[in-house]
Amino acid sequence: MGYISLSYWAVAASALLFVITAALALLFEMGLARSLGWVAARMVAQLLLVGLVLKFIFTATNGWVTLAAASVMAGMAMREVVRRQQRPLAGAWRWLPGPASLLLVGVLALLYALLVVIRPEPWHAPRQLLPIFGMILGNSMTGITLGLNAITEAITRERPAIEARLLLGCTRWQAVRPFAGRALRMALTPIMNAMAAAGIISLPGMMTGQILAGAPPVEAVKYQLMIMFLIAGVVGLASLAAMAGSIWRLTDERHRLRPDRFAAAES
Repeated sequence: MGYISLSYWAVAASALLFVITAALALLFEMGLARSLGWVAARMVAQLLLVGLVLKFIFTATNGWVTLAAASVMAGMAMREVVRRQQRPLAGAWRWLPGPASLLLVGVLALLYALLVVIRPEPWHAPRQLLPIFGMILGNSMTGITLGLNAITEAITRERPAIEARLLLGCTRWQAVRPFAGRALRMALTPIMNAMAAAGIISLPGMMTGQILAGAPPVEAVKYQLMIMFLIAGVVGLASLAAMAGSIWRLTDERHRLRPDRFAAAES
């Protein structure tokens, strides 16, 4: 049994509860109706556009076209990480710890999944490459941003404590290590919660999609386990790299804090 095709009327009917929510927000003057309408319209436009683009990519089955699409996805994810930083580094450095770590570790995880785990023919098949890369980027950028914000906030908030540890002879890494551990825990919390809830509280997205498409449940479980482990690995490794880069930039070779390397706060 294959997937069940939905008509546009069925999709519109699925929005009924959302429309009721927006109507109640408008009725009680909560100030949310316009925002709800905007995000709904934006989502519909974006997904319809993506559907048309993916139809072209899947038909073309050209490696360069697939690479171009993956590059756009990576660029947008890196931009989101930069935008979500509460205390970004000054200048071009804001792109290096978080966004660059996401790109590097995400691409390595994608290549590992395609060349070692799944091994599709060809390896750049867009039906495998783009969904997996999208799930890695979309789920990882949240954790990386949380970890990056946590470590920069800790360096700002706990500056006296860190400088006291430095005065007592600790290296810059030793002085910041306790706060880095908390930041890493914060970065991994979303994916750890998702892993703990998977199968008992919720059926994760990839598994649900494959079951709806007619795949055997056990095969769907295998794919979901693969993607969850990949995401957890990317979040952990990229967050560690991003935090290490931030600590290295916000200190110097004389083991002093350098908060002047933060970007100036916007007025």
